[in-house]
Amino acid sequence: MGEAEDITAKINELGEVIKNAKAEKKPIEEWKPALDEMLALKTKYKEVTGNDFGPPKKEKKKGDAQQAPSEKNKAKKEAKAKAKAEKEAKKKKAREERERREREKAEKLAGVGQDNFGDLPIVQSGKITDKVWTKIENLKPVLAGQEVLVRGHLQTGRMVGSKGIFVLVRSSLYSVQGVCFATKDGKISEAMIKYMDGLPAESVVDMKGTVTVPDEPIESATQKMIEIQVSSFHCVAKAQQALPFQMEDACRPDSGKETDVGAYDENEEAVHEDGLIRVGQKMRLDYRCLDLRTPANQSIFRIESMVGVLFREYLIKKGFVEIHTPKLIKGASEGGADVFTLDYFGEPACLSMSPQLHKQMTSACSGFERVFETGPVFRAENSQTRRHLCEFTGFDLEMVIHEHYDEILELFSELFIHIFDGINDRCKDELERVREQHPFEDLKYCRPTLKLSYAEGCALLREAGVEQDDYEDLSTVNEKKLGDIVREKYDTDFFFMDKYPLSVRPFYTMPDPENPKLSNSYDFFIRGQEILSGAQRIHEPEMIEERAKAWGIDLEDIAEYVNAFRHGALPHGGGGIGLERVIMLFLGLPNIRKAAWFTRDPKRLAP
Repeated sequence: MGEAEDITAKINELGEVIKNAKAEKKPIEEWKPALDEMLALKTKYKEVTGNDFGPPKKEKKKGDAQQAPSEKNKAKKEAKAKAKAEKEAKKKKAREERERREREKAEKLAGVGQDNFGDLPIVQSGKITDKVWTKIENLKPVLAGQEVLVRGHLQTGRMVGSKGIFVLVRSSLYSVQGVCFATKDGKISEAMIKYMDGLPAESVVDMKGTVTVPDEPIESATQKMIEIQVSSFHCVAKAQQALPFQMEDACRPDSGKETDVGAYDENEEAVHEDGLIRVGQKMRLDYRCLDLRTPANQSIFRIESMVGVLFREYLIKKGFVEIHTPKLIKGASEGGADVFTLDYFGEPACLSMSPQLHKQMTSACSGFERVFETGPVFRAENSQTRRHLCEFTGFDLEMVIHEHYDEILELFSELFIHIFDGINDRCKDELERVREQHPFEDLKYCRPTLKLSYAEGCALLREAGVEQDDYEDLSTVNEKKLGDIVREKYDTDFFFMDKYPLSVRPFYTMPDPENPKLSNSYDFFIRGQEILSGAQRIHEPEMIEERAKAWGIDLEDIAEYVNAFRHGALPHGGGGIGLERVIMLFLGLPNIRKAAWFTRDPKRLAP
């Protein structure tokens, strides 16, 4: 027997041992040595014979030529293959259709290809379109069903789940609510909702949609009886920085009434009993351009603008001419008053604290007779109070008289009544917007305006237990007290007093012809605070010089002023009105800074 046969016999013998052990379910530890030995022999077998151990592979029988399939079998196979191909094609088409629908759905959700939301290109006056914008103030229920386009600041956005949002868009002092919900057809996508929610507050937006009438009034909007079903929403100019305060806080109604007299500290914050956040005065003034967006402030300054219109309207009707006088004045003082000084090409100069000289020159000396001016007035007074400014807007007038300064008082009375009536008649919406945030009582005034003499005013104070001499100037506290007394006694918030002590009036004030201690001067008051000071002026140069000497004024300093009257001057008088103080007191505001566009006081020179 050869070596190969011996190996084969041994392998077969070990195979039987392993087979029997498995049959008897013996543990592998008992028959594994036999297995290892058998595997080693198989390896040796291959080394000896060159072949793997085992029966030889069966070879396929080969004929002289493969038998060709029958025509029937061939057709059957082709039909089967075709059916399979068609089935695969159908499955592929269904899969592609399903993927297309899912892709389109995802794109709709993402807003891909939609042009009804997003950031607009910067407005550079590149083209003019056929778009027509509707003012928010003109949105009324009569427009229900119509499509409108509005532009304004995005004040607030409130999500409803993940598929809806309510937005409040504001323009000037009017606001409207927009409503937007995602639709099944994808025209309003969830991406559009997310875009609207993600825009920073106070961004400028264009909102387009259909006007509808809500079941209940929209309390958060001025246009309470309509809302817009939004179909498109675009950002015109995105707010780039985080807001220093929320507009909702800046618009919140006052929690109590502040005092309108006394010292003012811009760092002092009011305590609010209701615990709600309110924006302090310093923060408002630091970010004035943002603060001016509130409906109350929009209204305050629209009312202020209307006062200018009414002032001009009445005076022009009465034959007055508007003048424009210089605000740069020669010298380092103006009648001894505190002024802002500056260098004028090497000469000392100052900012005008009133157009007094020039309005007297134009009315009494230049033949214009009746003149008025509106412009800035500068006072270098370090008065940190609630009613003083270093720069304010003066409404001044000067007019000639025939025989008595009562002619001026009558005109002032009619002028103010025209202004008050005009505000109440032409600014109804604005008054309500102010009242919503800063509650106030309507101004009471009578026709004609109540007139008291200074002595009568002092007597009223003494009757109320307040010490006040007839020849002493009124303090702020006593002025305020007198206003309360007059309101109680005469049912008016607006009055004037004349015949002030000569010692408390400027040197150019005409003395009283009967009592040399008094003067032909007057002040007008709203709610116990002065808003106008005026007088008959001295038109004789010698008398001007006499009064200047009594005041200790160097005649050389006022030589140009006096010389203006040496060529024949008409008897005249007038007065100066502080616009901001009129607005402050008419609206019952506690601080004059609320009526100044950009405050200039001893501690503020910006913005």
